[in-house]
Amino acid sequence: MVNGCDGGHDDAEVGGHAALISAPLATSYELDAGSADAVQIIELNTVDGPRDLRLAGARRGMPIGDRVVPVRYLSRAAWGADESLRFNPDGTPKFGADQFFPVQTVTVHHTAGQNDDPDPAGFVRGLYQFDLDRYGDLGYHLMIDEAGTVYEGRASGSDSQPMFGPAGADGRPLMISAAHVGGMNSGNLGIALLGDFTSRQPTAAARSALTKVLAGICAVQRLDPRAATTFVNPVSGAQLAVDTISGHRDWMATECPGNAFYPKLPALRKKVASLLR
Repeated sequence: MVNGCDGGHDDAEVGGHAALISAPLATSYELDAGSADAVQIIELNTVDGPRDLRLAGARRGMPIGDRVVPVRYLSRAAWGADESLRFNPDGTPKFGADQFFPVQTVTVHHTAGQNDDPDPAGFVRGLYQFDLDRYGDLGYHLMIDEAGTVYEGRASGSDSQPMFGPAGADGRPLMISAAHVGGMNSGNLGIALLGDFTSRQPTAAARSALTKVLAGICAVQRLDPRAATTFVNPVSGAQLAVDTISGHRDWMATECPGNAFYPKLPALRKKVASLLR
């Protein structure tokens, strides 16, 4: 049993987003999900990704708008995303046409599953495979492992920028709509820490990387990390009053981002604000 991170994209009510528990030396997993009347079996390779894949190198900084955040960063090409899997046989994207919106909020998640994963890039590849059939791509915009390495999540176009696409009318880059909070994704960035923080805290390296990334996002998007806002979904009109930097459970009933870590979010907002100053 894993502590789930329920969520879904705007055009469907999707739940049961529980991350995989990876095992050393395992080459594949079989998941049995559903009830006795409706069982879905999913098989995926979470270790070596697509065959004959040439990986790009890690970077010492992650681009966010006109800034470079000083973290170790793996683009999709660096962690091994097989981009062909995002498309149907006729070449159309599985998730439909990309949609871009102004950033209103940032939501912090945990993936649940195993802590101290010996192959976090393999876990990301496995999560990518798991999310493809439901969301057409990764549901998160970014992921951060326990060593503080940041992974590019959902594809956002052909440029080198994670998360963002074209500039909006006010000059701020628009974000790609992803799939991490059911019904509340358009304008809501999602960042997930790899691991389960129900009874333990993220590592210092993971917290440091998260703080730096949030500060970079807030600077580029002109967000106050200490503020609250009324999020308005530009697609459905649904609204919710939340902190500008929120936890997943602020949006819906879920254990994410963990009982141990969630109470630390006020301190996290304070640290982000200090970095901005």
